[in-house]
Amino acid sequence: MFDQHYDVIVVGAGHAGAEAAAAAANMGSKTLLVTMNLQNIAQMSCNPAMGGIAKGQIICEIDALGGYSGIVSDESAIQFKMLNRSKGPAMWSPRVQSDRMLFAQKWREMLEATPNVDFYQEMITDLIFDQDRVKGVITSTGIHIYSHSVVLTNGTFLNGLIHIGEKNFGGGRAGESAATGLTKSLQDRGFVSGRMKTGTPPRVDGRSLNFDLMEEQPGDPDPSKFSYLNRTTPLTSQRSCHMTYTSIEVHDLLRSGFDRSPMFNGAIKSTGPRYCPSIEDKINRFADKNRHQIFVEPEGWNTIEYYINGFSTSLPQDVQFKALRKVAGFEHVKFFRPGYAIEYDYFPPLQLKHSLETKLVKGLFFAGQINGTTGYEEAAAQGLMAGINAHRYHMGDAAIVLQRSEAYIGVLIDDLITKGTDEPYRMFTSRAEYRTLLRQDNADIRLTRQSHALGLASDERLSLVEKKLTATEELLGYFNKTSISPDEANSFLASKNSALIKQSDKMTKIFSRPKITMQDMLTVDKVATYIKENNFEQSALEQAEVQIKYAGYIEKERANADKLQRLENVRIPSNFDYHVLASLSHEAKEKLTLVQPTTIAQASRISGINPSDISVLLVKLGR
Repeated sequence: MFDQHYDVIVVGAGHAGAEAAAAAANMGSKTLLVTMNLQNIAQMSCNPAMGGIAKGQIICEIDALGGYSGIVSDESAIQFKMLNRSKGPAMWSPRVQSDRMLFAQKWREMLEATPNVDFYQEMITDLIFDQDRVKGVITSTGIHIYSHSVVLTNGTFLNGLIHIGEKNFGGGRAGESAATGLTKSLQDRGFVSGRMKTGTPPRVDGRSLNFDLMEEQPGDPDPSKFSYLNRTTPLTSQRSCHMTYTSIEVHDLLRSGFDRSPMFNGAIKSTGPRYCPSIEDKINRFADKNRHQIFVEPEGWNTIEYYINGFSTSLPQDVQFKALRKVAGFEHVKFFRPGYAIEYDYFPPLQLKHSLETKLVKGLFFAGQINGTTGYEEAAAQGLMAGINAHRYHMGDAAIVLQRSEAYIGVLIDDLITKGTDEPYRMFTSRAEYRTLLRQDNADIRLTRQSHALGLASDERLSLVEKKLTATEELLGYFNKTSISPDEANSFLASKNSALIKQSDKMTKIFSRPKITMQDMLTVDKVATYIKENNFEQSALEQAEVQIKYAGYIEKERANADKLQRLENVRIPSNFDYHVLASLSHEAKEKLTLVQPTTIAQASRISGINPSDISVLLVKLGR
């Protein structure tokens, strides 16, 4: 099996590893996916959900590029919600509640149906190097497997240490052992590593809960989906989540265990996620809050297991149990397993190129939590790009890098390798300066053509995008050139408290008013007839509506993106010596030397680099 070289070896089969293996294989690379337990491919280690604020946009982008996460999320969903509907479409973010076991099953089925993917179960403890290049991996039993490139997606397994109260033990997640050896191998090659921490809440028996004391959280009445392909369909039935709250009594019980908490007694020394704190961290940091929300999430269609979102903790088991029993609806709760925290090794991402290839070793790529991120979606996005670029590396082709104006994935990777991170990185819409351009509804328009040219997105995907674009242009042309009379418009304008018109006006002008929607325009007979006769799909209607109502914002962001692109085109030579520039500040010299930006635009995004430093660089580069 291992006599011949693989093109790509992917280590780890979580969300990053699964996407990396699929991408590399679908582009034509002979790919080996190595993991410590083949029964846990694409395991949802924490919450049983995909998407959310900005994360939903990432899943749509992965789907548009030909990745699998959107399809798997749709096929294993038990509830769908479009978050932030009350805000503009740039903020709309799809999210699904997932069937945890079905999610992993679908992922495995799709990988097994992917030509060019081989599987192997064993721990990887070392890498094979040839000077400054990676040449393969070494397993815990000493097997040498050779390849042209390697993608490391080790998640929380590198020297993982699980904490529950005053007890701690090695593990990558509950019930699974930690991965050892690889950190030291990389450190010996000159890599710098650090430690991060994350946590997870208890899982409980739903039969022991009183849902009558909680607030029901149903899915959308008209659910949508992630994938742009027609192979998935929106849900026709859904499972509800529920919401309840902690109380002062709950907080007091939790505080009683602080002296035995690894968060406060010094056992945990690493940094946890700022935006997903443990319950003990929340009541310590926000002592003025009398209660915190708890979301009670079903783990699947046919299971009694529930995930207690908002109650992540590493407190002793007895404290967790006593405190949770004081939460409304949990008076008789039974645990499946307690919450715990886990510390693990990561490698600060300043050591990477935009391609996610390491700067120190050619052909070696990092993706996922090894780079300091948190979240399935961020990991899957990195895995996809690492898989693409690992394939292109062994083919001798230039790396594919998505710009910040092209995708949230571009923002994510640029943030990591330009700014670095010393705490688990999570994506938000606020991190993207061009979020009006980077909507969930147009990810296919933004990315599918490029992915198809790479040989990743299928002909079917491209055909659907072309059809959507053509239909959208026809709709925009119709609204731009067609007039609407007072008799046709004033009834729905009055219902929306919008000023009435006294003479005919172009439909686009009326449509662009606040509160006026496509549904309002469809009350006009000629509009409804035109759309019906041309059989326009909902995606084209939504696209036309967004482009009409937000035309000014979209054009402004596009103009700003074009200006920045000029700086993206000003390349900085590799190994540029910043210390010879006397006009640069000492801080600028240090940070520019550390990051080694490839363009002026990237240099401008480094923390501590100011406009005068950029001016000095532009002069030096003759620009």
